[in-house]
Amino acid sequence: MGESFDCGGRTTASAPDEVEIDMRHEIEIETERRRSPRSPLVVRVAYATVDALFTEFTRNVNEGGLFIETNAPPPLETRVALEFSLPGRDTPIRARGRVAWIRLASPEEGPAGMGVEFEQLGIEARESIDALVRQLRSSGK
Repeated sequence: MGESFDCGGRTTASAPDEVEIDMRHEIEIETERRRSPRSPLVVRVAYATVDALFTEFTRNVNEGGLFIETNAPPPLETRVALEFSLPGRDTPIRARGRVAWIRLASPEEGPAGMGVEFEQLGIEARESIDALVRQLRSSGK
């Protein structure tokens, strides 16, 4: 895992100020497109790209995807295979998604990481995620 990552043809090592501005813009665009707010959820998630396997932690989830905290996200639009367990569920969730946005660490925005949008998710897995999200929202967590 290197210290720079690809963001639409640029790396953070070559133009940090420009990339940071672009990342904030990407976050604003993603927030506008998000159909529902994310709910806090910290669970271990394994994700694989074509080249490697990683284990990190989620920070939040909604019906359409999740945020994975990482200092070395793969490039935007990278397809990833995900596996994670939800509280109260015996079998792990397996899904496929894509890196929809990347965030650099900042005091205002929070930890570095990536938003992964679900692209393939089984019916039972989707129902489990939806039920958990509803529960988290209703409990105010």
